[in-house]
Formats: sequence, C-alpha cells, structure tokens
Amino acid sequence: MFAALLLVAPVSAPAQDVLNDYPTIARADYVLGCMAVNGQTRQTLEQCSCSIDHIATILPYDTYVQAETMLRTLQVGGERVAAMRGSARHAEIVANLRRAQAEADIVCF
Repeated sequence: MFAALLLVAPVSAPAQDVLNDYPTIARADYVLGCMAVNGQTRQTLEQCSCSIDHIATILPYDTYVQAETMLRTLQVGGERVAAMRGSARHAEIVANLRRAQAEADIVCF
C-alpha cells in the first residue's frame, strides 16, 4: 500500500530547479562584467558567481531581464528614454535589481 501511494504522489520540481531559471549565458555575462569591474582573480570569480546565484534566489529571470534592459536603455540617454526615467514602474523594477545586487554584495563580497 505504501508503494502505491508513492506512485500516485505528485512530483514537484526540486527547489534548486525553481531557483535555477537563469540561463548559463546570462550567469556568465554577469560574472564577466562583474570581474571586469572587480578584478580578474580567482577570488573575484567566486564572489561574482556567488553574486549572480544570490540574485537568482531573489529575482525571477524575467524580472532580471527587464531590469537589465531598462538599465542599458537608460545609459543611452536622450529624449527617447525620458518616459522611462519618469516611470514609477520602471524605477521600481530597477530598484528591485539594485537591492538584490546590494544584498548579494553583502553576502558574497
């Protein structure tokens, strides 16, 4: 009877799978950028890897992509991005990424 219960029990994804929705290329891109800013050492590699892993536990990948896209767009400047600068929604998304990065810095660096 116990074995039958195991066969019909729903299988849920392990927590690690849920938290690991960031593609490898996104993690690698983050680590390379982090290392470019913080130094090209083994210790920095570990710290930057820790940082993106920690961010991934806080922000879903889609939110991370939105925030990164907004940050890159805001770097362009000019009238075309003025609406984004004044948007409370955009500011909140970017602020959430910055908070996640700050927390990751505390944990990893």
